[in-house]
Amino acid sequence: MDQHTWQRSSFCSGGGNNCIELAADGSTIAIRESSEPNAILATDRTALRAFVLGVKDGRFDPLLDRR
Repeated sequence: MDQHTWQRSSFCSGGGNNCIELAADGSTIAIRESSEPNAILATDRTALRAFVLGVKDGRFDPLLDRR
């Protein structure tokens, strides 16, 4: 996936190493953190869409509130 163009989240602050990045390779979507560029998670468009919709819907908010 290194040869592909990685896109950063629009919420990435200051372009540092605290960003989520995505790259498309056919039907596969790769996801990585800019601070760990060699740790790549691959998924398909359907699963990523379901995850993004869940995030937008607040389904994962309780996970963020755990201490």
